[in-house]
Amino acid sequence: MQTHTPVLPAEWAPQSAVMLTWPHAHSDWLPWLPQVTPVFTDIAYHVSQRQQLVISCWDQRHQAEVEMHLRERGADLDKIRFYLVSSNDTWARDHGPITVLVNGQPKLLDFIFNGWGKKFEAGLDTQISGKLSALKAFGDTPIRPINLVLEGGSIESDGIGTLLTTEQCLLTPTRNPQLDRAAIEHTLTELLGVDRYLWLTEGHLAGDDTDSHIDTLARFCSTDTIAYVTCEDEDDDHYAPLKAMEAELQTFRTRDGQPYKLVALPIPLPIIDEDGVRLPATHANFLIINGAVLVPTYQDPTDAIALERLQHCFPDREIIAVDCRPLIYQYGSLHCVTMQLPAGVVS
Repeated sequence: MQTHTPVLPAEWAPQSAVMLTWPHAHSDWLPWLPQVTPVFTDIAYHVSQRQQLVISCWDQRHQAEVEMHLRERGADLDKIRFYLVSSNDTWARDHGPITVLVNGQPKLLDFIFNGWGKKFEAGLDTQISGKLSALKAFGDTPIRPINLVLEGGSIESDGIGTLLTTEQCLLTPTRNPQLDRAAIEHTLTELLGVDRYLWLTEGHLAGDDTDSHIDTLARFCSTDTIAYVTCEDEDDDHYAPLKAMEAELQTFRTRDGQPYKLVALPIPLPIIDEDGVRLPATHANFLIINGAVLVPTYQDPTDAIALERLQHCFPDREIIAVDCRPLIYQYGSLHCVTMQLPAGVVS
């Protein structure tokens, strides 16, 4: 029997590819290109060992440079497809398509990306998914434009109908001011097939300009396990909000009524930019791919702790550290610059 109810797969479901929008000189990355290019190259290398990559480049010259970096790193170029699509920035998690499965077949939902509540220019970024689709980057997978502002970094799925998210992001008036919480739930249930909502009202990272994306704070590792950011230093400004978030997580229950297994990921020591702003370093911003988990590290003592704890969460996957310290100078990390494309999207 066929059903038209969509399913939002968990990130650990089988994947066909990962999408990257490569940094270029026409973006805010210009001052940091020498530092950030090796991070993207490292991510692309590790993904190419396990699945395909869809990479957007500014122009042909940019593509040639990217290919050179990937060849030198030893990436599997046979697994990488390049497309010339102009972009404002590189946050594929938020301008990339969100995939649902309908009767087991992937469908792409192309939500509006408005620069995290109109904080930044995003006129090119919000067109990327549609342009990639027109270039057959997603093969024949159908894509549907959705008249709703939603970023991939703001939602977490357990693959069986539960959505973990934050009120601070989804209910901010700069995204969908016409919709209250009930209306948001109704819309996402219709589009994503979600029937359970876990709303966090607490938790925030200094320097984060996404209005508390869930992928910076708390992540599903399985249907009964959530890894989350914690702070044990009472003198740190994060102590109180993250303790309040931890208390909220302790009240959440799985579909069968059990408490979640909670795995604490210690927040890195403060990393301050040249303007004195603390940057949003978080180990929760990991990416699950086929057979592995890419974990952001920051040249910090907490790196080893996070890697060890995540290995326990993903015993059957290789845990791979990627130095993402350069990424946080633009206030994001590893998960933020990637978007997985489930099995069947890219042939």
